[in-house]
Amino acid sequence: MMYHDERKKVILYEKKMVNSCSHWLMRIDTCRLSKSNRFFKKNEQTATSETTKVVDFKSLTLPQLSEEVAEDEALVAMETSMGTIKIKLFPKYAPKTVENFVTHAKEGYYDGLIFHRVIDNFMIQGGDPKGTGTGGESIWGEPFEDELNHELYNLRGALSMANSGPDTNGSQFFIVQNHDDQSDGLLTDEYPQAIIDAYKNGGAFYLDYAFEGSPSSHTVFGQVIEGMDVVDKIAETETDAKTDRPVEDVTIKKIEILKDIPKK
Repeated sequence: MMYHDERKKVILYEKKMVNSCSHWLMRIDTCRLSKSNRFFKKNEQTATSETTKVVDFKSLTLPQLSEEVAEDEALVAMETSMGTIKIKLFPKYAPKTVENFVTHAKEGYYDGLIFHRVIDNFMIQGGDPKGTGTGGESIWGEPFEDELNHELYNLRGALSMANSGPDTNGSQFFIVQNHDDQSDGLLTDEYPQAIIDAYKNGGAFYLDYAFEGSPSSHTVFGQVIEGMDVVDKIAETETDAKTDRPVEDVTIKKIEILKDIPKK
C-alpha cells in the first residue's frame, strides 16, 4: 500500500510540475495524476480491453537491467563540471532519438550547456542552449516523434527526452535520479516483474509508456552505467526555489562517444 507521506510526496511533485508549465518542461502533470490515481487503487480493476494491449513480457530483453554494453548499443561519457557520467544508449529501440543525441554530441552542441533544471530525488535536466527550458532543436531543425515501447522504463539512471508534449522532441533530456522505492502498486499485467523489482531502487514510473493509452510522451533512450554518484551530487546542489536552476552553474563540458551507433 502507499503510505500517507509517500502520497503527499507525489502530490507535492505534481504541484511543482504544474507551477512550471509555462516553460519548455517535461509535461508530466497529466501523467502523474493518471498513474498516481491508478497507484492508489491497486486492487481495483485495471484498464479495459479497449485500452490494454497484451504484451508478452517473456519476449522482452529489458536492456537497462544489464551494465554490459551490447553489440547493438552505443556508449557515451558525459563530462560535467561535477564529474563524468557514462551512459549506454539503445538505438535498437529508439533509433531516431539516439541518432539525434549522438549527432548533437559529435557536433559539440551540448558542450558548455548547463543543467538548467534540477530537482533532488526526481531528475536533472539539460540540453537547452538558452539555459531556460525554452530552447533547443533537433538535428533535423524540427520536432520529431516519440519512440515509446515496452522495453525501456524511467528507472533510476534512465536517460529520457524532455519535451512540451507528444512528438515535440528537440535537444532537451533528463536523467532520472529518484532513489526511493517505486515498486509498490505496480501491476504485473503492465510491468515485467524484473522491472518492478528494479523500481525498488528508485525511478519515475509515472513517466512510463507501460500500457496502451498511457499519456506519457517521454522516450527513454539510455541508462547510466557509471557515475550515478555524480548524478546524485548534481541533484543535491542548491537551486533557485522558483526555477529549480542551480544557484551555481553545473555544466556539460563535453560528451565523448566511446562506442558509436552500430552500423546496420
